Amino acid sequence: MTTVTRFAPSPTGLLHVGGARTALFSWLYARRMNGKFILRVEDTDRERSTEEAVRVILDGMAWLGLDADEGPYYQTERFDRYKEVIAQMLKGGSAYHCYCTREELEVLRQQQIARKEKPRYAGICRERGAPRPGVDPVVRFRNPLSGTVVVEDVVHGPVSFQNAELDDLIIARSDGTPTYNFCVVVDDMDMGVTHVIRGDDHLNNTPRQMNMLLALGVAPPVYAHVPMILGPDGAKLSKRHGAVSVLQYEEEGYLPDALLNYLVRLGWSHGDQEVFTREEMIAAFDIHDVNKAASAFNPEKLLWLNQQHMVRAAPATLIPHLRAQLRRLGTDSDDEQLLEGVILAQRERAKTLREMAENSRFFFTDDIRMDPKAVARHLSPDALEVLKQARARLAALGEWQTGAIHDALNAFATELQVGLGKIAQSVRVAVTGAAVSPPIDATLALLGRDRTLARLDAALAGAGRS
Repeated sequence: MTTVTRFAPSPTGLLHVGGARTALFSWLYARRMNGKFILRVEDTDRERSTEEAVRVILDGMAWLGLDADEGPYYQTERFDRYKEVIAQMLKGGSAYHCYCTREELEVLRQQQIARKEKPRYAGICRERGAPRPGVDPVVRFRNPLSGTVVVEDVVHGPVSFQNAELDDLIIARSDGTPTYNFCVVVDDMDMGVTHVIRGDDHLNNTPRQMNMLLALGVAPPVYAHVPMILGPDGAKLSKRHGAVSVLQYEEEGYLPDALLNYLVRLGWSHGDQEVFTREEMIAAFDIHDVNKAASAFNPEKLLWLNQQHMVRAAPATLIPHLRAQLRRLGTDSDDEQLLEGVILAQRERAKTLREMAENSRFFFTDDIRMDPKAVARHLSPDALEVLKQARARLAALGEWQTGAIHDALNAFATELQVGLGKIAQSVRVAVTGAAVSPPIDATLALLGRDRTLARLDAALAGAGRS
């Protein structure tokens, strides 16, 4: 039997790290088992679902590279199918019309609370035969009154629920629109889902969904309810912890593979391995190995992993990400040789692509921003004479290569009986505007002869200072 998993977000908010991890676990397990991964948008909540939220979900999944084999399916496009199944259940007796009004149900609820009972529907209309004039009925699932539902959960182990504690769930509202729990059941049945991997906040929905599937003559799928992600302080993950749209991580310069690597390690491990490629995750991941304890989100660990992925990636694969960050800074380049060179020079000096772009902006524009403190310290009147001589040495070079640049500046420093750093810092500030950059020989080699000399001339002439 082919393994079929699904990710079924509701477009009522952002695709944040919790949802992204659920999607990742479902995607990885399908890939590991050579199965099928389905993307399904559960948009039956018409009041809260928005097109913008749908777009954010789809864009987030695309950026993460969690490609679906089928979908996206939209529940709002399947209403005819839901009505068909509801009619089937009404005819077969596993569902019934309920004519209780909201006011009557609220009175019942208050009476149950007064008796210190769990509020639940009392089955008033279970055996009602005749319609109630003037009342548009809802449709309820006829849940078994006795027995036990055991969810053989892959993560939590067996979890038992008493049917007597489960009331008759509304599966269609009075206006005929189907409800969330019912749509999920029909979708999973129709799409042949074999493994439902989702957050453990859905665990309490599972016994009702299992009972509906059994009433429809379908064996329930395997369930795996993964634990929630907590903030570093142990509280529920919030925006201040990182519960933001995954697309914000793209804006902040994280690599999708680094974020996925981080998320897969929240509740799952494979020996002592910390850094995983996508292929290594697929080969090693098994949903049966997920821990049931909640995991804490650690921003510093994510930063570390992001740098690890930047360092280990083929430079060419980072070019699109770097260019995206450069465009946010108002510049860009299609010079792939320069872009790769900058990546090689900067990737161990930055933890994100945004940081790399900010530190490398001077490579891609001549509108460099001069740091006043760096200028005051390294381009003083005394330093300008040395800078003038350094410029002459560089202009005389026959080849503009890293080694030749280093030798020329080092020989000049030896003549002056000073450290190379004293000369390098003045040159660095003149051509980059700041006191920090990759090694000066690599920096000048990437800038090229013409731009280097032009910036040195500008500094010597007093232009471009702030």
